[in-house]
Amino acid sequence: MFLFLLFWLMTLTSFLPSASAFSPEFRGACRLFLDTADTTEWDDLLPMGIFHGVTCNPTLLERAGEPCTIKNLHKMSAKALQFTDEFMCQAWGGTAKELYDCGMELSRPDRERIVVKVPVTATGVEGAALLVRANCRVCLTASYNHKQALIAANVGAEYIAPYLGRMTDAGKDGAAECFKMQEIIQGIEADTRVLVASIRDCQTMIDLAAEGMETFTFSPAVARELFVEPMTKEAASEFEAAAARNC
Repeated sequence: MFLFLLFWLMTLTSFLPSASAFSPEFRGACRLFLDTADTTEWDDLLPMGIFHGVTCNPTLLERAGEPCTIKNLHKMSAKALQFTDEFMCQAWGGTAKELYDCGMELSRPDRERIVVKVPVTATGVEGAALLVRANCRVCLTASYNHKQALIAANVGAEYIAPYLGRMTDAGKDGAAECFKMQEIIQGIEADTRVLVASIRDCQTMIDLAAEGMETFTFSPAVARELFVEPMTKEAASEFEAAAARNC
């Protein structure tokens, strides 16, 4: 009987998700993503250890001079996953089947850590449904309205990415839209995360975090803003000088 119970426990634990390789124990529920396809920025910022993952899309690939091909994205995912837990890249195609086929190919190297982004259009959501059924992790992206949170939760998407800055540019209250998405998801007791994107400055992200938002993707410029504090820099210099004098 003892041997049977031991075998049962070993079998059960073999199906449990493994601990994150990069997310430290005390990070809590927060997930920060670096939003760029510029791998030189990855080299500079990812070793800091604050990022849960990297996000990119065809526009960012074009801006960084990176080909929007399956082969290149496989190479990029391998690099990003040396430093982080997740790599998000966007599928392309004119039909749900094409989005599904592209997404399955993009995620093929590591379906546990590569998340496929698709736009939250009717065609995109149909493609997302196919991907979710195939056990592919999905982020619905290019979200501009809180009602789309209901779509994301019910199709089984792990993330929905509202474009905060672009909503604000269009005259909407971008922060209010993000909060309403979070309220909807919590109200229906879904597990979808609101991945706030298109963040223009560090303070906006801090304000959202203080109100309970916990998942963000942002540019290298915003990432560097997090470290701008002259008093901290001055104190660190004083510590180094004291150490040098007293060695």
